Amino acid sequence: MTSALYHTFGCKLNFAETSAVASRMERLGIRRVQAGEAPDLIFVNTCSVTGEADKKCRQAIRSFNRRFPRAAIIVTGCYAQLKSEEAASLPGVVIVAGNDRKGEIGRFVADFLESRRKTVDVIPAKDIRRFSPSCSRGDRTRYFLKVQDGCDCWCTYCTIPSARGRSRSATIRQLVSQAEEVVAQGGKEIVITGVNIGDFGKRQPDLTPEAPREDFLSLIKALDNVAGIERYRISSIEPDLLTDEIIEFCASSRAFMPHFHIPLQCGSDTVLRLMRRRYDSALFRDKIIKIKELMPDAFIGVDVMAGTRGETIDEFNRSYDFIESLPVTRLHVFPYSERPGTRALEIPHIVTQEEKHRRVEQLTALSNRKMREFAGKYVGSTRPVLLEHTRPGQPMSGFTDNYLKVRLPDAPPSTDNTILPATLSELLITPTGEPEFLATL
Repeated sequence: MTSALYHTFGCKLNFAETSAVASRMERLGIRRVQAGEAPDLIFVNTCSVTGEADKKCRQAIRSFNRRFPRAAIIVTGCYAQLKSEEAASLPGVVIVAGNDRKGEIGRFVADFLESRRKTVDVIPAKDIRRFSPSCSRGDRTRYFLKVQDGCDCWCTYCTIPSARGRSRSATIRQLVSQAEEVVAQGGKEIVITGVNIGDFGKRQPDLTPEAPREDFLSLIKALDNVAGIERYRISSIEPDLLTDEIIEFCASSRAFMPHFHIPLQCGSDTVLRLMRRRYDSALFRDKIIKIKELMPDAFIGVDVMAGTRGETIDEFNRSYDFIESLPVTRLHVFPYSERPGTRALEIPHIVTQEEKHRRVEQLTALSNRKMREFAGKYVGSTRPVLLEHTRPGQPMSGFTDNYLKVRLPDAPPSTDNTILPATLSELLITPTGEPEFLATL
C-alpha cells in the first residue's frame, strides 16, 4: 500500500488543510507513513509569510529528497502559489498545486501514480473563486473548522492576497453541517480558522443569489447552537472586524471560550498608517478593554511585527509602551521581512537586522513577563480542562477554558477527550519560557 508523509509550515489554517488532504488520501488507500519507514509520497504544505519562511520550505523539500530519494514530493500552500516555477524545479517535486487546488491533490496523485507525469496546477490568485472546505482533527483532540479564505486588505507588508486570493467563505449551513459531523466523531472542541475570518460572508460561492448575506456574528450564533460541541475558539480576528456585538455574544454564549487572538502589528499610529492597517491604537485598546470588562479571565494573544519599514526607534518605543500598558496575555512576535512586490518597499526608513533582533528580544521578554503574570493569578484555582491523549511516556495534558496549559500526571487514559474540573496546583516555567501547570482532578 502506498504511504505518505505530511509536513506543514505556517498557520493553523494550513494545518487544518493538511489534515483534510490526508483524510482524502486515506480514502484513496494512501496511508500515513509509519515511524522508521520510507514514504512513497511526501506532502509539503508551505508558508510564505516571510522570506525566512520561503527559505525553510526550500530547505525542507531538499532535505526530504536527500533522506528519501525515491519519494515523490507534492508541494502546495503559499510558497507554491507565489513561486510555482521555483517549487517545481526543486529535486523530487512531481506535483505543485495552487492554494485553491488542495481539494484536487488526491486526483493529481492518482494521475501521477498511473502516468508518472509531473503536474503544476497554479492559477493567479486574482482568479481564485472557489472555496475549499476543511474540517479536521489531525493528531489532536480539537478540530479545526475552516470558515473563510483569502483577504482583500492589501496591507503594505503582506503577500497573503497574492497567495490566497480574494476573501470568500463557506455558508453557515455548510459549516453547521461540518460541526455536526464533528459531534458524530466524538469531538468536543472546534477552532474556527481562516485568513481573515471577520470578513466571513463577503463572498460565498455556494450561496444562492437571492439569499441574504451572512456575517460572522450570525455564524458563531449558529455554531453555538450545535449540541455536543462544548468549546469553540476563534483563531484570529482583525480588531476592526471584532465588533462589540461579537464580544458580547462570546461573553454570554454557551460554548465560546474566553480566548481571543487579535493582530496588532504595531502600537504606533504612524506605523499603522504606513502599514495601511484599518484601525488605530485607540480602537485596539477599546477592544481589549471591552473583552476584559465582560470576560476578566480572558486569554488575549496579540501579533506584533518588529522592525517594519518606517518604524523608527521613537515609534518602536511608542509601540512598546502601548503594548506594555494593555492587559493582554501573550505576544506572537516576529521580525519584519522584505517581500518582493509589496508597497512597504516604497517606505524609506529601513531597520537593520541587528536592531530588528534587539526589538524582537525586547518584545519577547515583555510577552514572557505578561504570560507569567497572567498565569500566576490562577495558581490554586479550579478550571475546566479538556484532556488530550497522551504521548508515550507523557502524562495526560490539556487546556483550560482560558487557554492555560496543564499536565495531569494522575489522570487515567480513560479521561481522554473529556472536560473535567482540575485544580491548578503548581506553576512551572518550561525551558522555552512558557508557563505550564501541574494539576489534579
